[in-house]
Amino acid sequence: MADLQQLIRQKADLERQIAQLNSKGRQDAIDEIRRIMAEHGLTGDDLAAPARARKAGLKLDGTERKAVAAKYKDDQGNQWTGRGLKPRWLTAALAAGRKLEDFAV
Repeated sequence: MADLQQLIRQKADLERQIAQLNSKGRQDAIDEIRRIMAEHGLTGDDLAAPARARKAGLKLDGTERKAVAAKYKDDQGNQWTGRGLKPRWLTAALAAGRKLEDFAV
């Protein structure tokens, strides 16, 4: 039984060492990032600005994104730009035997 207790202690010691090295590696990476940011005069806002712009519907240069014109349309006014998954109305129509070209704008 002493062998089992010894292995459990060794495991705990190894896990502690792994956590310390992991923490040190993370801190080294953070320090390196901060050094590079200071070297180039960057702030956290500079890094977050592109993500905020995308959420606000803006391009990276700050101008607004333009709406994409519909490429497919049905008689009920449903539209699809041709991007992403096909909408349900179009999938149902195609399953019923209609062709995609029938809906081209």
